[in-house]
Amino acid sequence: MHSYQKIFTTRKLPFAILIGALFNTAIAGLITMLGSMGYFWQNFVYSQCIGFSIFVFNILILPMMRPGVKRLAVMSLTLPGSVAVGLTLAFYITGVGSWRSPFALQSVMIGLFFGVIGSITYFLSERIYILDAEVKQRRLNEVEREKREVEAHLRLLQAQIEPHFLFNTLANVSSLIEVDAVQARRLLDRLNDWLRVALARTRSESTTLDDELTLLDNYLQILQMRFGTRLRWQVEVSEDVRALKFPPMLLQPLVENAIRHGIEPKLGGGQLNISAKIEQGMLHLRVDDDGVGFNEKTSGTGAGLENIRARLAVLYGSSAKLTLKTNETAGVSSILELPI
Repeated sequence: MHSYQKIFTTRKLPFAILIGALFNTAIAGLITMLGSMGYFWQNFVYSQCIGFSIFVFNILILPMMRPGVKRLAVMSLTLPGSVAVGLTLAFYITGVGSWRSPFALQSVMIGLFFGVIGSITYFLSERIYILDAEVKQRRLNEVEREKREVEAHLRLLQAQIEPHFLFNTLANVSSLIEVDAVQARRLLDRLNDWLRVALARTRSESTTLDDELTLLDNYLQILQMRFGTRLRWQVEVSEDVRALKFPPMLLQPLVENAIRHGIEPKLGGGQLNISAKIEQGMLHLRVDDDGVGFNEKTSGTGAGLENIRARLAVLYGSSAKLTLKTNETAGVSSILELPI
């Protein structure tokens, strides 16, 4: 069904009939004021009969045809025909006048005049309706296209997440195979579990913070097999905060960055503290470490952190931000603020 066929729907039809009746009444009042034809009640009946005949034939039937020359040609026949039908009906209802009456031709001319005005008004409205529908459809298509582009960009950013620990873990498995085969198998099994879940998460549009923390715990367990007691961590997140929706694979790069640049280079290792809370409608998530802190090579502008900032821009625009700051005692704090 084309858009020009939808200008009159079942819901809109009563309103169109009301507008038509008011238009016909106004014509009857105008003719009566001019004093050209009879009493108001006679002009009222004549106007309603002719007006609704035109309405039925030209406004309800013609829109079922495609706009063009053919429809105009049909209208050139239906318009005078509908005026004739309406005038005949008015003769019958009022009992005043007939086709032999001297004012019959005048009534036809008046009916045609206002019929043409009404039809032009309708078809102009129809054209406006069509143009408006086309503009809305173009806007909808543009929004859908932009949405697909954003989704594609987001998935590209997600696909770029290649944890640095993966290569170190595989190297560690290789070295353990000859020394401690049981430990190597345990490490490989955990890595396999992590990869299966992590790959599924990167293809998801959203997860919960609890899901990410569960994945993160598996990740840290893998690292602890390599770091031993040099890596310690604590998670402080309430159950209600854990239930919040959270973008996939957004937390782990922060932890990975803290371990790689803060704890791993530090003699004796260090402690990670992961916490989250809600403040003023925002989720505040912190990753604190007591590592070596910033240096010339780790100033908070690495590829992993830039990836996080790019994903935040795609997902939230300017509503979310990532802040890194040096702790007073030691290490660095990564603060992620997301709208909820």
